[in-house]
Amino acid sequence: MPATEAILLAGGLGTRLRSAVPDLPKCMAPVNNQPFLYYVMQWLQQQGIRRFIFSLGYKHEVIIEWLQTHYPQLDKVYAIETTPLGTGGAIQLAGSKAITKDVVVVNGDTLFNININQLYQFYQQQQANCALALKPMTHFSRYGTVALNNQQRITAFTEKQYCDAGLINGGVYLLKMQRFLSLGLPATFSFEKDYLEAFTNTEKITGLAMHDYFIDIGIPEDYNKAQHDLQP
Repeated sequence: MPATEAILLAGGLGTRLRSAVPDLPKCMAPVNNQPFLYYVMQWLQQQGIRRFIFSLGYKHEVIIEWLQTHYPQLDKVYAIETTPLGTGGAIQLAGSKAITKDVVVVNGDTLFNININQLYQFYQQQQANCALALKPMTHFSRYGTVALNNQQRITAFTEKQYCDAGLINGGVYLLKMQRFLSLGLPATFSFEKDYLEAFTNTEKITGLAMHDYFIDIGIPEDYNKAQHDLQP
């Protein structure tokens, strides 16, 4: 059975976007008269996601109001941080509300238009605890890179530095949720540093290179690019 439940991480402050989008959660930044979240939702629904867990923090009421207005029938729950928990703490809090064992996790400020079923099949075949969708990129310095072995297990994450070509973490995960919750991680932690990097050798964390459209609106340059690329 394919994955039907997703955690959408939308609690970020969007500090680097302030010059372009003052005073809104990052996922609510307008792109062609729609919040960026609209495009993420369209993709997830097209991919068969039926239940949504929204991980919210900064200005969560703005996001909730928009969702209640535009998606009144959506099967949705909210996990609201009262203090910032980091990406890992946010996933842990939201994951406690999950009802399926294999949960898709995505970032509300990134769109990586992958086929989720393809990632899910890979995750099942690998019997992975976590599978990452990886985006091949060339001539970049904004992202760290991900190294894979011949079995497509992730062996290392490298820091941000200039790279001619490499795979980056595309911010779409399939996660064996009960396994993740059983690790006894603290309430506040980084998913990238304290789970993915820290457990590379002990948890089965795998990666699949996927060549689909990718954009991360975290900086004004790419936010402006989204205005050209995305149409409602």
